[in-house]
Amino acid sequence: MRRPAHSTAPGLSVQRDGARRVTRALPEEVPVAMVFDGTTQAVMMASPTDLEDFATGFALTEGFIETADQIAELEIAHHAKGIEARFWLNRAQGQVLAARRRSMAGPVGCGLCGIDSIDQAIRPLPRLRSNLRLHRDQVAQASDTLRHWQPLHDRTRAVHAAGALGPDGRITCAREDVGRHNALDKLIGALVRGGQDPAQSAFVITSRVSVEMVQKTVMAGCPVLIAVSAPTALAVSLAEEAGLTLAAFARGGGFDLYAHPQRIETGATDVA
Repeated sequence: MRRPAHSTAPGLSVQRDGARRVTRALPEEVPVAMVFDGTTQAVMMASPTDLEDFATGFALTEGFIETADQIAELEIAHHAKGIEARFWLNRAQGQVLAARRRSMAGPVGCGLCGIDSIDQAIRPLPRLRSNLRLHRDQVAQASDTLRHWQPLHDRTRAVHAAGALGPDGRITCAREDVGRHNALDKLIGALVRGGQDPAQSAFVITSRVSVEMVQKTVMAGCPVLIAVSAPTALAVSLAEEAGLTLAAFARGGGFDLYAHPQRIETGATDVA
């Protein structure tokens, strides 16, 4: 039972000049259970599209696997009330996961619910090393460039997007979802499954930068994160520690740089 990305619903639009009946396109969201070797490790509310990408990206960024080849099999099972992403891991990784047995639950927009210790929430991250360089104009225009890759947003005005920006300033891949974390996981999964190295791109997101967005970007090996909105203070601190270049408020032809600005060629006012 495949589900559409959106459906329509009637409503009453009340404006200053009166009221009128309207029919709006609304994004669908469903519970997606991440099941590893028969055990449910997470349930996320997500858009029911690009589910193999979502599952793969989630497994990578949340540390259930280290590489995609540790997945022996991945099956998407549709049920009346939700969807299961069923993983079967190779023997070695299955044993690692069995020893770990991390449990979490994720309502829409939440990437931390269910983690049972602060140490797990602020987990250590690898240090990024990358030769990727971008020009200031590419960063300033990144959000506008991503807009051309958001068909579900154009219909519903209610979903987030994440895109991979290459060194030539072009978006090579993008994914959408009702959850900003999910959109980023879908993008990462799509890149990995398509044989693209996230280290050769910048990630562009249509949301604020929270700790989880930094964590997922770093875990994927991407060296630059560009966001249309603001970062949290802790996200900036984490990006600095992990070697991640963080650009925020990327809209209207400009942006702010908060960590490792050396990857962005800013012109006469360059700071290293």
